[in-house]
Amino acid sequence: MEAIAAVIAVLGTLLGSGITYVFQRRTTAYGEELARRERLRQERIDAYCLYAGALHNYRRMLVYRWFAVHERPGEEDMPSLLREIYRLRSEAHESLFRVQLLTRDPGLEDEARTALDAVTELHGTGLSREELDARRITSKRAIEAFVAAAAHHVGEPPGPGTGRPRALGRRTAA
Repeated sequence: MEAIAAVIAVLGTLLGSGITYVFQRRTTAYGEELARRERLRQERIDAYCLYAGALHNYRRMLVYRWFAVHERPGEEDMPSLLREIYRLRSEAHESLFRVQLLTRDPGLEDEARTALDAVTELHGTGLSREELDARRITSKRAIEAFVAAAAHHVGEPPGPGTGRPRALGRRTAA
């Protein structure tokens, strides 16, 4: 009788250890998944902010160039101004690449491209003041539309009450 009790005690201990291991493993995987999601969320926030800022700076410099050409001719060093514009355009493109790498939503990519295209339309110095103003408004709205769309993709950080990840160990479309 004591042997049976000892076997039952050993089996109970093993079963308890096994169940504890399974639950600890699931808890660890859940914590790692939440941490991964939060890192991705933070990277997206950084990329989207950097892109919006790059677009804004590129847009600002294009408008500045228009005024330098039309309202203050000869006062600006145009070659250095053009170099700065091309540098800012390169930064905007680099930031777009980062956005494209971090998003899985084609709609957000389209918003990003639309914003860059709208800003690039300010590039011509042959624009009239009315055309410039219209394109300034269009480009500003395009940047704002990108930021609004991006805000929906970063949402709330994962935390208590946001539910478990769908499948631990599998990639989700975060």
